[in-house]
Amino acid sequence: MIEVQATAIAGVKIIVPTRIRDGRGFLSEVYKKTELDAAGLCQDFVQENHLTSERIGTVRGLHFQRPPFAQDKLVRVVQGRILDVALDLRRTSLTFGRHVAVELSAENWRQLLIPKGFAHGLCTLEPHTQVIYKATSYYAPECDRGVLWNDPDLGIAWPIDESKACVSDADRSHPRLRDLPVFFD
Repeated sequence: MIEVQATAIAGVKIIVPTRIRDGRGFLSEVYKKTELDAAGLCQDFVQENHLTSERIGTVRGLHFQRPPFAQDKLVRVVQGRILDVALDLRRTSLTFGRHVAVELSAENWRQLLIPKGFAHGLCTLEPHTQVIYKATSYYAPECDRGVLWNDPDLGIAWPIDESKACVSDADRSHPRLRDLPVFFD
C-alpha cells in the first residue's frame, strides 16, 4: 500500500510506501504498478539507476532528457539523506521556473515522482548516500541536458555553501534557465 502526497506543483508527487515491521526488520513494496495505476500515476518504467555519493554536499543536477527521450522518474534513498529537487521546465505551465524541494531519506522512506518536463537535482545531506531511481525512457546521451544547479533566478535553497559543494565540471557548465532553449511547452 502507498500513500500519495501532493506537492506545490501539480504532477510532482511524494509517494510513501508502507513498511511492515517485525522483530527481523521490515518488508516494503517500494514499487507496485497496480498501486500507482490506482492512484492515477500510471508509469511504465524501463530503466533503474543506482548512484552513490561519498561526501556530504555532493550536488548532482539539474538534469533532464529532452524529447523524444524525456523521462518520468521515481526517486528514493536506500542509505543516507538528500534534498531532492524537481524544476518545472514546461514553458506554458503556470509553475514554469518554480521548483519542489523534498528531503528523501532511508529513514523517512519517501519517494519523489518527477514527471517529464522537469529537471532533477539532488544534494547529499549525509555521507555514503545511495539513491535508486526508475525512469520511463532509456538514457539517451544525445538528449541529455541540464540547467545550472545554482542559477540565482531559481531560488533553490541548497543546503551547502556553493564554494564547498562537490559538483561535476559538466554540472557547473549547464546554462541558466533563461538561456535554455524550449524543450517542453
